Amino acid sequence: MRDGGEYDIIVAGAGIAGTLAAAMASRKGKRVILLDRNPEAQVGKKTIWGWTCGDAVAGSHIDFVKKKMSVTFGEPELDRRVDGVYALSPDLETKFKFEGVGYTLDRPEFEAKLLKIAKGSGSEYVSEFEVQGPILEDRRVVGVFGRDKSKEEIRYRSKVVIDTLGISTVLRRNLPDNPFVDRTIDIDDVESTGRYIYEFDLDHEDLAYYDRENALIHLNNMMAPGGYGWVFPKSGNRINVGIGVQKKSLDIRNTKLGKKDNLQTLIDEYVKWNPLFKNLRIWNKNNNGKGSWSVAVRRPIESMVFDGYMGAGDSMALPNPISAGGIGPAMLSGVLAGENAAKAIEANDTSTEGMWQYNLDYNQAYGKKMAGMEVFRIYLQSLNNDILNYGMRTFLSTKEASDITLGIVPELSLASKFKMVLKGTRNISAFSNLVHVMGRMKTLNQMYENYPASVKEFAPFKKQVVHMIEEAKERFPSSPI
Repeated sequence: MRDGGEYDIIVAGAGIAGTLAAAMASRKGKRVILLDRNPEAQVGKKTIWGWTCGDAVAGSHIDFVKKKMSVTFGEPELDRRVDGVYALSPDLETKFKFEGVGYTLDRPEFEAKLLKIAKGSGSEYVSEFEVQGPILEDRRVVGVFGRDKSKEEIRYRSKVVIDTLGISTVLRRNLPDNPFVDRTIDIDDVESTGRYIYEFDLDHEDLAYYDRENALIHLNNMMAPGGYGWVFPKSGNRINVGIGVQKKSLDIRNTKLGKKDNLQTLIDEYVKWNPLFKNLRIWNKNNNGKGSWSVAVRRPIESMVFDGYMGAGDSMALPNPISAGGIGPAMLSGVLAGENAAKAIEANDTSTEGMWQYNLDYNQAYGKKMAGMEVFRIYLQSLNNDILNYGMRTFLSTKEASDITLGIVPELSLASKFKMVLKGTRNISAFSNLVHVMGRMKTLNQMYENYPASVKEFAPFKKQVVHMIEEAKERFPSSPI
């Protein structure tokens, strides 16, 4: 096995989190190598199908990167501005608007822009390199090994490895057994998602199915069990349309209905369900018109650092548990990982304790809202369409629903809304369960507001978080129909 040299920082994976981590660390004067399995012309490609993603990101996350790194974004990488996101009930009669201004991306162009920033910041970039695992010495990560495009085995060594290889990363899965970084992710906390990018002719206007100015999310446990469908506008007469499903919910639905649906059949049914789009044509720029991928929809892995190792983006289960949006968390975590890795090297302490500040910084920037949202996601997956329809119409005001998506827990009580939920025992039970969920969300938010300041305080914190999540799963089993 050939020695590839020694660096301050190895960044494994040149997606959104990886390119930003490399760029940030390089700007801090560190010697960085960025390793990626794709050819340079396909940087950031997630699967064999392409840059498969919903392509949506909040404007606040773009602004975060602009502020931290003094970079600007525009066309073509920012494909279209949207005013916000609407979530619609299964019967389409109720909708909640949440999040603010955002963008749908031209993902290949966006990834190419980020790579240009990383290389321009001084990062060394190696394409077509398949990372196969971490190099470990005395239970510490000291580098990575893998194969280059000629299949030669190469070892690179570093003071810190930043893992941005995605949800199934071989680095996290092959860490030593440790109390900090979870090596595996529960299948029930993963959604299978897929989408098309289409050009289309619009048959007629109906904002419940397509909105030129806003992204739409359709909650419907028959069409997308355990997840949702989406229609995101892109520039011109193009859309990004797809669904996400939880395997357990899909299996329950299929068994009860005697069906054999899978992700692909459900996507195609969802597209056909929409009456607005005529003459659909796959927009296959960069061979990116169709694809599927997996997304973690849980709280972030409680600690994202271990001796010589830190993770960012999907490798740390950072997507939003409700929306499954992962672009924004990847951007924030990438910047903060690069920044904190550089600081740890300067302090000559790349131990778990020495890099702990990264956990604190990411928790403050975004992560502290996500554990509470995981409980809300578990609750939503326990509701059938009838209860979703009634609940969205009566349980929450638009402001209360919007607050939840921002990590703000509204004050709810059965007494204050008893008359509104009186219609049927099931509805009263569902609302009382929602009150319980709000209480759990508030408790988790308070816990994460006081995230452990040091390694010594971490074990009891993690134990309590895991207990509360498991308790929610036991109380609210998936029940799509």
